[in-house]
Amino acid sequence: MRARRLRASLKGWGGVATMAVVCALVAVFALCVPLSGPGIGDGRAVTQASQATVEKAEEDCEAPEKQTLSPSSADGDTIQAIKDREGEKRKLIVGVDQNSYRWGYRNPNSGETAELEGFDIDLVHRIAEDILGDPDAVQFKAIPTDQRIPAIQDGRVDMVVRTMTINCDRIKDVAFSAPYFKTGQQVLAPKSSPVKGYDDTLADRKVCTAAGSTAYSTLEADQKDGKLPASTDISTTVPNQLDCLVRLQLGEVDAVVTDGALAASQAAQDPTVQLKGDAFTAEYYGVAMKKDADDLVRRVNKILVDYREDTANGWQASYEKWLSATLGKDAKKSEPPAPKYLRNT
Repeated sequence: MRARRLRASLKGWGGVATMAVVCALVAVFALCVPLSGPGIGDGRAVTQASQATVEKAEEDCEAPEKQTLSPSSADGDTIQAIKDREGEKRKLIVGVDQNSYRWGYRNPNSGETAELEGFDIDLVHRIAEDILGDPDAVQFKAIPTDQRIPAIQDGRVDMVVRTMTINCDRIKDVAFSAPYFKTGQQVLAPKSSPVKGYDDTLADRKVCTAAGSTAYSTLEADQKDGKLPASTDISTTVPNQLDCLVRLQLGEVDAVVTDGALAASQAAQDPTVQLKGDAFTAEYYGVAMKKDADDLVRRVNKILVDYREDTANGWQASYEKWLSATLGKDAKKSEPPAPKYLRNT
């Protein structure tokens, strides 16, 4: 992806100074109802059919990463509303992180504006370029982990591109694109720690997670089911995941549980900590949007298809630039499988 210079105002909190101290429906896609052509006279019928299919998928949720709409390049009401914004407001409004090293972070070496950079940011630019014809037509808003869904539901952002895991609980509240990254929950702890991974060595240890994160819900469920020691203290939660690294550095917690992709970046920031054990879940990041924004979901899914096929300036190039140093040169381990979409949508 060609170099893109961003000099946008970023609303939110935190910054790189803080950081410095610190996914089946097993069926072949068929019978897709197109967005144009015969039978599209009643747009409401298509929307209602899509909604009914989505609601049924939510009820029978087993593979949330495959519960998304088929790709389309057509403009609908949501996209048209974005295009109709006037003047300086004619931008895609996106919720992001500004504290996750190599994902969405402010580069202190990029001048006075401390440009926003990373793997998620590259994807945002690609989406903006496709929809608005300008990769820089973006208004970034820094969104804490626990505010990602409310920000979408309240209309503060058009979408969230912020290492957001697709799961069964979240697809009840927001719509997701097809997956754009594969990861899994993992333990991060000091190199000298006796903690060896997601096992009994976490007994009597204090673990930090981000409020509203998949990590916390996993720990909570596993402790209830006896998969995590009852004596493990999981009460420490923070608004932004990176704040857990600060707590770890200050000795306030013994370990952090988060997505392995994020944990690897944090270990790259602080050589005194490391990943402990293997990932104990398989999860997928997706772009989150409003539940009724079908046209936007379809458009993002089409963009993701093109993005993955673009070997020169797409997904692969962005991985090599931002993540290969921390996750390894074999990008296939992090690339999600070929997307599958809901039937009859």
